[in-house]
Amino acid sequence: MEAMNKLHGEVMELWPFKGPQQKYVSVADEEGEGQAQKTKWMRSAPGSRGKIFRMAVWILVLANVVAIPAGAYWYFGGRGSQKTADSDLVNDVVSEWPAEGDSGGYFDVDTNSTTRCPQRHEWRTLSREEQQEYIRAVLCLRTIPSVLQPALNRSSYDDWPLVHSHVGYTTHNSAPFLPWHRYFLHLYEKTLRGQCGYSGALPFWDWTMDSMALEMAPVFSAADGFGGDGEVDGNITVGRTGRCVVDGPFAGITAEYYDVKYKPHCLSRGFRDFEGELGHMNGQDVTRESIEEVLELNDYEDFVVMMESKVHNAIPFGIGGDFETFTAPYDPVFFLHHTQLDRLWWEWQQRQPNNGTDLYYGHKERHSMEMASLDDEIDMMGLAPRVQVKQVMDTEGGILCYTYSNIE
Repeated sequence: MEAMNKLHGEVMELWPFKGPQQKYVSVADEEGEGQAQKTKWMRSAPGSRGKIFRMAVWILVLANVVAIPAGAYWYFGGRGSQKTADSDLVNDVVSEWPAEGDSGGYFDVDTNSTTRCPQRHEWRTLSREEQQEYIRAVLCLRTIPSVLQPALNRSSYDDWPLVHSHVGYTTHNSAPFLPWHRYFLHLYEKTLRGQCGYSGALPFWDWTMDSMALEMAPVFSAADGFGGDGEVDGNITVGRTGRCVVDGPFAGITAEYYDVKYKPHCLSRGFRDFEGELGHMNGQDVTRESIEEVLELNDYEDFVVMMESKVHNAIPFGIGGDFETFTAPYDPVFFLHHTQLDRLWWEWQQRQPNNGTDLYYGHKERHSMEMASLDDEIDMMGLAPRVQVKQVMDTEGGILCYTYSNIE
């Protein structure tokens, strides 16, 4: 195991991410020692819309980096070393993955042929039976063989954090943040249905309903949710505040990875607010009033910047533990959180001309100056075939078929 852990660490350290320009800030790593972490250079093409607006946003974001607790790589886009990969070393580990575009037998990219699309509903509006059925299907993924089949993956449950941490990572702080996660959610939903017999749609967590006390949200119920905070008096497992989740249906499950490291540990959370007080989360960025301000932005690039830097980041930072790294899909609440983000994008699209299906611009990926296009492909690292961004711009067209319920 020690040898495998060393090999895996070397591979993940050498993985070929694009990083032509990088800015370093010193933050504490999970052991509390200072290390250089990369964060996003502020970029805006000459003449691009909202340049001053985005510059102001990222200045505010970057101004707070050094105050963020250790392990919060997700929150401001920090990440481990980016180096040119030794191709032989990488190929040794990924040789058993499906070929590029091969779905491994799970997925086919077929066009939408359903006349009535299912609705996705807020978690608390589901019946207890519907909630339990969804939880059963998610846990079922732990019994399904890995599609990617790298040396250390145990099940399909491990595939999602691995893909998100290696290709989903590149979409953060860039235009494809929303469409990449939309396709990711679609594939996850399809897996639950096709492999685990789930007949419902993905639920979402509308955190605007819990913004006064996020830690009390129904999704954290031990009886009807995904369990609560990490054990208050337990040992630190990951990050600065992550401790084992000890109640609910996911208590004691093993997360194989933590960010870029192979580090088997219990599913962990560590609720905290911006002042570092444990057991509480800040909700001011996810109130309905705060969300409405974001939805009123008409420029897609401005919208996606605020959706990620303000709305999205508040939740992983507050939950902590596994959720605040790029292997966040180990926490099942990740999918309810991102389904809510997708719902808000869907709501924003409804307010735009032509339902916003052609509104897409910004940088193609993080650390890139190349501009995004609707013809760009969404990469899932062999988990499923690549599709073009334009194929996921309409939730009731292309390869997708779903809507969202109105809970107001």
